[in-house]
Amino acid sequence: MRKILKYAALALLLLVIIGGVTLYMMARPDVARFSTAELSGRVPVMASQKVETFPTINVPEATSWPAGTTPRAPEGLSVAPFAAGLDHPRTILVLPNGDVLAAEAQSPPRGDSGIEGWVMKKLMGKAGAGGTSANRITLLRDTDGDGKADVKSSYITGLNSPYGMALVGDTLYVANTDALLAFPYVAGETKMTGKAKKVADLPAAATNRHWTKSLAAAPNGWLYVGVGADSNIAENGMRAEFRRAAVLEVRPDSGYVRTFTAGLRNPVGLAFHPTGGRLWTVVNERDMLGSDLVPDYLTDVTEGDFYGWPWYYWGGFIDHRVPPDTEDRRQYVKRPEYGLGAHTAPLGFTFTQGLDLGDRWSNGALIARHGSWNREPVAGYDVVFVKFGANSKPLDALPITFLDQFLAPDGKTTRGRPADVQVAKDGSALVADDTGGVIWRVAKAD
Repeated sequence: MRKILKYAALALLLLVIIGGVTLYMMARPDVARFSTAELSGRVPVMASQKVETFPTINVPEATSWPAGTTPRAPEGLSVAPFAAGLDHPRTILVLPNGDVLAAEAQSPPRGDSGIEGWVMKKLMGKAGAGGTSANRITLLRDTDGDGKADVKSSYITGLNSPYGMALVGDTLYVANTDALLAFPYVAGETKMTGKAKKVADLPAAATNRHWTKSLAAAPNGWLYVGVGADSNIAENGMRAEFRRAAVLEVRPDSGYVRTFTAGLRNPVGLAFHPTGGRLWTVVNERDMLGSDLVPDYLTDVTEGDFYGWPWYYWGGFIDHRVPPDTEDRRQYVKRPEYGLGAHTAPLGFTFTQGLDLGDRWSNGALIARHGSWNREPVAGYDVVFVKFGANSKPLDALPITFLDQFLAPDGKTTRGRPADVQVAKDGSALVADDTGGVIWRVAKAD
């Protein structure tokens, strides 16, 4: 009997050791084999899939900018605060008179519960997010032309996690997380006096996995809204993803809404090319295929395009974690134009028309890469420039760093995180730093 108990105890111990080793192997971080540069450009490396039971978690802790420090710009450019003391400035809209609107917002309350919700809350807090949303749009004005906003006014309050903004004629459109609103715009006013009119409902879910609703206006006044998926790979079923993972077209006169482009896991920034006329977006791709997959990207979108999510990525690579589609659409999957590195999290971007920083930065796009949370080593935390050619497409060249050092030298903390970039009326570049609470101004050095 004693021998039986002894062998049983040894067997149990062996099972515990095997289980512990297995759990460690499943949970240990996946270290990238390729650099962000190799995972960027028109033909990025497509690494082999490394399906993760637990995601690689590598979240630099949010701190603040030490006194007298700024992000770093290339030689010949200077960086200084245009406005500080903001509460998570996420997007910027430059108005025709030079005023700047900043949407100050965070995620609405999340519906995630249990262990996943607890972990997500902790990660967001460490990254400098997860607080109460300011739910406002602030107007900033530089009255004396010194490159600093000396007027700061709560322009619109009482919103619901506002993100996208667009001005069409005398109507200012604001995309809340759950609805598209229209306000009567009067140039020069520092506070919105008109009442909001709801144009259309927008997809919103209790989990708020991707809550941002980006916005761009076409020359004909129609509006385009970027809506992210409410999941990683549609694990809750495609019914939960109705009009999500898509760019929606909204016709404001009638409130008509339709899906314009589909299969984009999280299309965030939206902008029309100034000469090519096409609509472009930056997309955050899926997670838990390893530190090298899948590259986030910049691409143009046209009516009826399908980019593959959740079944495929990058023009037809199969995500075997997803049950096959009822209709095989692999041959119709459009390939993105330009890779931006895996897990770099591109958010806002702009074309550089009107930018007065030298020829090096002309005819291209500036992209704010918010930074990774699930890659080893981390990636992003910068603003990069992608050069375009005469055909209104990106050149076959790597991104050029425009602004960096949001990540501290230790690589374990952040001073801020770039969320948007726009061209100011004076030709400088404005960069929204959400966790830093700053809008930085990049101009020619004196």
